[in-house]
Amino acid sequence: MPNANEETPSSALSQAQQRAVSELLRVAPVADDLARRFQEAGFSLALVGGSVRDALLGRLGNDLDFTTDARPEDVLKIVRPWADAVWEVGIAFGTVGVQKEAHVAGAVRAFQIEITTYRSEAYDRTSRKPEVSYGDSIEEDLVRRDFTVNAMAVALPEKEFIDPHGGLHDLAACVLRTPGTPEESFSDDPLRMMRAARFAAQLDFEVASEVVAAMKDMAGRLEIVSAERVRDELNKLILSAHPRKGLTLLVDTGLADHVLPELPALRLESDEHHRHKDVYDHTLIVLEQAMALEEDGPDLTLRLAALLHDIGKPRTRRFEQDGRVSFHHHEVVGAKMTKKRMTALKYSNELVKDVSHLVELHLRFHGYGSGEWTDSAVRRYVRDAGPLLDRLHKLTRSDCTTRNKRKAATLSRAYDGLEERIAELQEREELDSIRPDLDGNQIMEILGIRPGPEVGKAYKHMLELRLENGPMEPDAAVTALKEWWAEQG
Repeated sequence: MPNANEETPSSALSQAQQRAVSELLRVAPVADDLARRFQEAGFSLALVGGSVRDALLGRLGNDLDFTTDARPEDVLKIVRPWADAVWEVGIAFGTVGVQKEAHVAGAVRAFQIEITTYRSEAYDRTSRKPEVSYGDSIEEDLVRRDFTVNAMAVALPEKEFIDPHGGLHDLAACVLRTPGTPEESFSDDPLRMMRAARFAAQLDFEVASEVVAAMKDMAGRLEIVSAERVRDELNKLILSAHPRKGLTLLVDTGLADHVLPELPALRLESDEHHRHKDVYDHTLIVLEQAMALEEDGPDLTLRLAALLHDIGKPRTRRFEQDGRVSFHHHEVVGAKMTKKRMTALKYSNELVKDVSHLVELHLRFHGYGSGEWTDSAVRRYVRDAGPLLDRLHKLTRSDCTTRNKRKAATLSRAYDGLEERIAELQEREELDSIRPDLDGNQIMEILGIRPGPEVGKAYKHMLELRLENGPMEPDAAVTALKEWWAEQG
């Protein structure tokens, strides 16, 4: 007998069905209107995949996925007179994108719609792109979907529920299974192995044992998938509500060895004296603690920095004579490794730069010790962090995972003190844009020199004085510049 407080699959099914009815009624104005247009043109249309799953979970948004027997060129003919905007970027894969505003519950809502022709797709052993062929039935389309919870459809406008692979039951049981065998599914598209980890993280679902086994056996097949597709799946996983769950699955199945090998490398083998803590587990805790500090929704930059902040430790680990384990300069090594890995995954240059910089700076706070912060130290900390200062605050605080409550409280108070010092200086100085008291033009005029390397050296010297001493009066700045110039000979 199940616990009286636990929800049985049958009761979960009933609740899911009630939620689905409510959600489908909410989007009915736009869905039914579109379905009638397809029907009048002699084609079928069904809400499908994630949209049906989310309707059953009571979380259907404004992104709607449909499937149809109409070929892409026919879809375009039907939607162009109706849609507010149409996109053809996915038409090579049988997908047409549409935007449509509609009145729902007394308000105007903008729907992002994708309409995909029934299809089947598979990789060959050397291809990085799927070969697409169109199908003729919705059953044929559903069997090629990644997981049973995404292989359900609602035929429109009659709202007939189509679930040939038991997706509704799996949804109630919170389990991820494939419509066919996992081996067939992952052979069709190896990226589905990463999707298993991603959906586990997004939905907090368990992955069926046979699916996990296939992921372990076929992990190497991920090598044929393009870096861009891998990166996009990794982002969705990292930005999910339960990224630890998905990342653990990637590591345990060996998929991480092909995506982010620096992560499993953090599972440093334990020596007989247990002279260091588990860096891998520490990293996942830091990620979760960073998530708890997010203020405006998931922050990819912060989460990536938390995930990668210690990846330099395996390469810098040293066993010292006194029994300690050291990781000297792991933040510098880690920053370089971060840049290399993120570049390989085709992240934008800006994101690579920001995450690498956070990794490089994540120990800076500890380098100042527990003493009183000088104004100069505060200025340099703020200058070096730049626009990443808020994220650096969160990363540094998250990096404290000690179980020693006294030590944790001491570190927290110390960082509170730093933030207070920054706020104090912010009131007196423009810390966000620290610059010398003399600009380049003034330097050239005072010294009587033309543009060249000397101007840059003088500017750098005046910047150092600004960081060390704070703002200077104009006369004092001119005197300091002339003294430095005289010393240059």
